[in-house]
Amino acid sequence: MRRFLLIAVLVCAVGAQAQLPPGKWWRKPEIVRQLVLSEDQQTRLDQIFRGAANDLIDLKAEVEKQSIALRGELEQRQLNRSAIRAISVRLNDARGKLFERELMMLVDMRGVLTDEQWSRMRAVLDRPRTQLQQQRQMRKQ
Repeated sequence: MRRFLLIAVLVCAVGAQAQLPPGKWWRKPEIVRQLVLSEDQQTRLDQIFRGAANDLIDLKAEVEKQSIALRGELEQRQLNRSAIRAISVRLNDARGKLFERELMMLVDMRGVLTDEQWSRMRAVLDRPRTQLQQQRQMRKQ
């Protein structure tokens, strides 16, 4: 049962990852207030972020380098399928590594939050999505 819950949390984390507020969200007064984050939790989240920062910078740079290389190949008059395929493999690999590192940072950050704080965070993250869905429905009417 515990393993199932961990998998469920990870699935939710993957969905939330792309929706996390930008930057050091745990230092934003509104989020600190909504989640009731302690100073110790904020310090631990800072440490996790700092521990991942250099990796994330390097991995994002690699994704960008491969994207530029791919655009360069696609702009050639004569397309080289094997070169494009090789670059696409490297780009896909770089994106996968970046995703994995971001996810592991999120898992570490999730470990700092209580279950109640995580539920509140999910509610904060879902709010804009719900509002967007409501706006779309109103436009259709």
